[in-house]
Amino acid sequence: MSMITFPRILSVEWLREMYQTEELTPVMVIQEIIRRAEEDEDMSIWITPPSMERIQPYLDGLETINPADAPLWGIPFAIKDNIDLKGIPTTAGCAEYAYTPAEHATVVERLITAGAIPVGKTNLDQFATGLVGTRSPYGETKNALRKDLISGGSSSGSAVSVAVGQAAFALGTDTAGSGRVPASLNNLVGFKSSVGAWPKKGVVPACESIDCVTVFADSMETALEVDEAVRGVDEKDPWSKAYAKPGKELPGKIILPKEPIDFFGPFAEEYRKAWEKTLKQLEQLPIPITYVDYELFAATAQILYGGPWVAERWEALGDFITQHPGASFPVTEQILRSGSADEYDAAALFKAIHTLQQYKLEAWKLLENAVLITPTNAGTWTREQVRINPIGTNSDMGRFTNHCNLLDLCAIAIPSFEAGENLPFGITIFATADKESLVCGMADLLVNEGKQTEAASKDTTLVAVCGLHMRGFALEKQMKELGAKFIREDQTAAKYQFIKLPTNPAKPGLIKQKTGGGSINIELWEMPSVGFGTFVTSIPSPLGIGKIELQDGSEVPGFICEDYAKQGAEDITHLKSWRNLSEGEEAVEMETVLASG
Repeated sequence: MSMITFPRILSVEWLREMYQTEELTPVMVIQEIIRRAEEDEDMSIWITPPSMERIQPYLDGLETINPADAPLWGIPFAIKDNIDLKGIPTTAGCAEYAYTPAEHATVVERLITAGAIPVGKTNLDQFATGLVGTRSPYGETKNALRKDLISGGSSSGSAVSVAVGQAAFALGTDTAGSGRVPASLNNLVGFKSSVGAWPKKGVVPACESIDCVTVFADSMETALEVDEAVRGVDEKDPWSKAYAKPGKELPGKIILPKEPIDFFGPFAEEYRKAWEKTLKQLEQLPIPITYVDYELFAATAQILYGGPWVAERWEALGDFITQHPGASFPVTEQILRSGSADEYDAAALFKAIHTLQQYKLEAWKLLENAVLITPTNAGTWTREQVRINPIGTNSDMGRFTNHCNLLDLCAIAIPSFEAGENLPFGITIFATADKESLVCGMADLLVNEGKQTEAASKDTTLVAVCGLHMRGFALEKQMKELGAKFIREDQTAAKYQFIKLPTNPAKPGLIKQKTGGGSINIELWEMPSVGFGTFVTSIPSPLGIGKIELQDGSEVPGFICEDYAKQGAEDITHLKSWRNLSEGEEAVEMETVLASG
């Protein structure tokens, strides 16, 4: 069997294709996940990390399941460590709190029945109290794209496990935004169904009356597949409700805040520009827009931590905190203990319930056949900045999330325009609990058609480079002079011969093969169309620009080489990358190119 080049993101689509062609087995996938988890140990993703010993029973179970009858057969998923996995300690981010469940949480049981493989338990802001991802004695989970930035919380490890390819999807929870904020900060989709649509039996409560189990995925399609597997009433769950599987419908109108949004953190300006691009995109859609006073949603958000709902957290965890002094994370204990304040008596609770009921009435009228769209988060920070100001930063992070469950809304967080290199920006689409199809339809429109809108507005083209135009090589300067921007590293489909041309300086050549060949590491750059023509005409024979097939089956313009050039050239397909030439060869080639201008 040939060596498999695993993509960074383990998409469900790619895994299924590899299983169907028998190029890959679930065992091989788990082995790669374990390798990656060990390699990324410093990112603090896991509390119970992937291990073959723990996962083997589920692999054995797949042998008794017909893949045709199991829609998620062989798909690896991660579980936030406040959700029960039978036989594995549930810590909720606190070792002293840990217990070992005798059965799976309902959502986990349903996913395993569908053929999915649980690979481990992920890190979280302790007791699911936080939106930043730094409040854990198991370490601060690092952002998947920039390790100096926060990952978002409380479902920090779950989101990052998907973003770095250690799971195809992951379960999180959401009370104040924990299933949406980490999705935005790690460039993922985060789907939060209506409260009660997914059973929460086997989940450590935060605010039990409004808690939700959620999913992180690389695509909306995967999120909805997970939804189909876990949705449905659990007769043993008193909070469970019957909601039909959502379809995809477009709303009659889009609701947007009429007030200018205040952005925060060190990247506030970048976030503001990304939001402005999003607004322009929305304005071009054939859906009317209504701008409204956002105060209704802001006032609701204040109730969550500034009202008696914080007492619900204390009701769930107060006895443990009292009986185990010093066991909890300091800032977490501070927040939880605030729920024991005398002001949160029965009268205060009922007063807040009545106020919230009025807010809910107004919100549901406003959102009749409509969706609300806001930034998921209006900024971010470094982990160091959050350590310095843990309460204020967390509060700012919840500006556009805290209202959701209190108002009985569903939501889906999706990526939007980038705020900067490795700095994603995301939006959240909200609708009433009985209109989940509207958020799904709106997200589908923006994710699929929105990509075309973004490309058209920027008037750019992707270019795949595999040699001296890559970062750190001599001709990188040519890319930048033409206004090109590095996007990401990627790989070609496993169909290419890679050669070293006998030129001075040496150059690589990619030749597509009818059979055989390998997967070659490339870089994708985004180049303004105005400079693309100049770029193409500067390329000497036998090289040229043609279509390069990527590992996911898509095609982009990039360097190709004419077949005759392999005569007298050195086959370096086994190296997989121009970077894997010896350091001495690289140095000589770069000096030669620089000397020739």
